[in-house]
Amino acid sequence: MTRVTDDPAVERPSQTLELGLDTFGDITLAPDGGLLPHGQVIRNVLREAILADRVGVDFIGLGEHHRDDFAISAPDVLLGAVAARTERIRLGTAVTVLSSDDPIRVIERFNTLDALSNGRAEVILGRGSFTESFPLFGFDLADYELLFNEKLAIFTRAFRGEPVTWSGSHRTPL
Repeated sequence: MTRVTDDPAVERPSQTLELGLDTFGDITLAPDGGLLPHGQVIRNVLREAILADRVGVDFIGLGEHHRDDFAISAPDVLLGAVAARTERIRLGTAVTVLSSDDPIRVIERFNTLDALSNGRAEVILGRGSFTESFPLFGFDLADYELLFNEKLAIFTRAFRGEPVTWSGSHRTPL
């Protein structure tokens, strides 16, 4: 149990403030008033992440969206490019939409990113507040909660290194 006290004799653990950046790769306006192309937005995010590493930002989180107003649909791929060009910044998602992904493949992709980045990869899992990925990848939005819970159970077991056998309603048996 943690106690809060004003007693100066009580030793407190040191805390270090950390600074992180998150982006979804929002499509913004170009100088001519048109929309920036997705490729340009992705290259801009890469440059921003490199700069963030140089100035001492602790974390960069890239969101995953599958719609025209956001450029980043594969944050782990872009994080791989960031890993190759940076030294210190931690690399993560904001979030990985586990409900419409395969939990084993998510672990494999982030293990690869972690090896490439020398231990800087972090994965943040979510259900997906924007639901465009569900029909895109063949899932029924009515299964929103069930999909996440089932896939999180698989992810958790595999992440812990436990033997995984699975027979559920939304993933082929393991």
